[in-house]
Amino acid sequence: MTEPTLHFVPCPGVAATTNAPDQTGHRMAYWQWGDPANPHVVLCVHGLTRQGRDFDVLAQALSPFARVICPDVVGRGHSDWLRDPLAYQMATYGGDMLALLAQLHAQAPIQTLDWLGTSMGGLIGMGVLGTPGLPLPVPVRRLVLNDVGPALEWTALQRIATYLGNTGRFETLQQAADAMWAISASFGPHTPAQWLELSRHMVKPLVPGESALTLHYDPALAESFRSFSAASAAEGEAALWQLYEAITAQTLLLRGAESDLLSVQTAQAMTQRGPKARLVEFAGVGHAPTLIAGPQVAEVVGFLQP
Repeated sequence: MTEPTLHFVPCPGVAATTNAPDQTGHRMAYWQWGDPANPHVVLCVHGLTRQGRDFDVLAQALSPFARVICPDVVGRGHSDWLRDPLAYQMATYGGDMLALLAQLHAQAPIQTLDWLGTSMGGLIGMGVLGTPGLPLPVPVRRLVLNDVGPALEWTALQRIATYLGNTGRFETLQQAADAMWAISASFGPHTPAQWLELSRHMVKPLVPGESALTLHYDPALAESFRSFSAASAAEGEAALWQLYEAITAQTLLLRGAESDLLSVQTAQAMTQRGPKARLVEFAGVGHAPTLIAGPQVAEVVGFLQP
């Protein structure tokens, strides 16, 4: 399979801007790779301003032995946008993932479940795996945290805030790709072809039917992010460590050696606390590894294969 199939799951709770006033809930899109009846599911959850097609290269490598599911977190990609911007938060995202897993399990029973989360996707994973009593189809067997941990560096969050919500206008895909590279060079070395392919799924028509492009996500994501402060980050850190320490899944921690979000100290602490993650660092990469380069893909495939 060289292209995934697109599906949707209804999610309870916050209404979408696309729904009629008397409707509740929203729809989350997800991309599926591999045999839809495979009982081994790998859930790949992207970062803050990204979307599920980020995992195309990795998903193709995983799909021979797993059903790979790559959601567009609500407010991104093909998913609905939320009526209340302040609902773009971890509680909403975690609930949506539970709804998705329930639907997948109903379609074809899940026997083995793995979770890979890049940045925000890793935080969602920590929230779900670290909270006892949630209705998971089966316990998560293995967890991959891609350049994220319970402690987030405040300077990196400030850097992200400088561009979050600026979805722009671009006349061509190449122009959009160049603009995204200007704020994403920390992703590490990519060929022009690799970066253009990553960028292809990051844009949509600014106006349906016209050629001008804009970034795919809801600019209102910035509203909830702006409420984040150094003080609230420090308060959240204690809660995140508590979640991390409750995780029982075997854990692999990936880190860009030049990451400004996940410090060396936090990464080392994660190897000693909770699930005692195995740490792998990638030289020449910051936040966050895109899981396209051969060595990055090989680490994940080797960890998640049966």
